[in-house]
Amino acid sequence: MPPTEESARPDLAAELEAMWQHDQEVRAELAAAGSLFDGYHPRMEQVHRANAARLREIIEAHGWPGRALVGVSAARAAFGVLNHAIGEPALQRLGLELLEARSAERDVDPIEVAMLADRIAFFEGRPQRYGTQFDWDDHGELRPWELDDADGVDSRR
Repeated sequence: MPPTEESARPDLAAELEAMWQHDQEVRAELAAAGSLFDGYHPRMEQVHRANAARLREIIEAHGWPGRALVGVSAARAAFGVLNHAIGEPALQRLGLELLEARSAERDVDPIEVAMLADRIAFFEGRPQRYGTQFDWDDHGELRPWELDDADGVDSRR
């Protein structure tokens, strides 16, 4: 069954999409002002932490807000919020477990599992498995973050 925009919980869908929209608006504003990439901007961190706290409440009450619960767009928004919750590593690890389980049931996009696993590895200083994370090198060039078993990355994708 292909994913749809139908939602069992349109209220949660709207809330998740609003959270993600706010994240993206603040990000764009800080980027336009040239201050987004000067460390973790306190305003961006505030948005991420508030969104993470609300996402945790949603997870505790409803489980992972996947496609069946909130529709495709809001499920993507929930992933975006989780992916940006870099100050909440325990939430990201919990989210990874939930995403892995929901991916097996086709309720989340498998790329989200790979992206979050790599993001967690990046912030823990470990090599990534799927090659989804990038960082700036010593020459100011954006390069893939270190890979665990670079020769096998295509087969894992």
